[in-house]
Amino acid sequence: MAEPVMERREAIRRVVGMLGGVALVGSSGLLAACGRERSSAVPIGTFSVADIALLDEIAEGIIPTTDTPGAKAAQTGAFMALMVTDAYTPEDATIFRTGLGTLDEAVRAAGGTTFMAAPTELRTRVLEALDAEQHAAMKDAPSDKPRHWFRMVKELVLTGYFTSEIGMTQALRYVEAPGRFDPCVPYADGEKIWAPHA
Repeated sequence: MAEPVMERREAIRRVVGMLGGVALVGSSGLLAACGRERSSAVPIGTFSVADIALLDEIAEGIIPTTDTPGAKAAQTGAFMALMVTDAYTPEDATIFRTGLGTLDEAVRAAGGTTFMAAPTELRTRVLEALDAEQHAAMKDAPSDKPRHWFRMVKELVLTGYFTSEIGMTQALRYVEAPGRFDPCVPYADGEKIWAPHA
């Protein structure tokens, strides 16, 4: 007979009770947080829920859903918002936010609507134009020149997606506990590459 599994919430309550409730500073807040439902739609830093939804749609345009889930399913928008908020320099964060603010202007110029309301074909056309623009801007640019905002977006989408559970286990081939080291593994066109291990 299988033993019952204790939920995290109950385990925290028991530990706090066993230690007299003083072991965890702010334990009442911790217990209250365990009792609340967690929502994935929350603002991050200066990014609103609408900003994160926009980032998810941009990411989906870069890595769309095919036979594997796309970047939106991996919540890449929230990852991008968190990285810009916590890891970018103020200068790079400003470039990112300013560039993101120009996206709707580019879509309106191409089709008279916003990115969120645009059909997939228009979104793809605008994203391809932005990609060509960032390639031209970054080509032969000195290393001290600020990066193009869309280059930052692409880097974050790729990093966020391929380090997510979906990217690692569904878009790549993944073995949780790899065996021997094979320095030269045969590869055929169309096969998924192997996920790296920490």
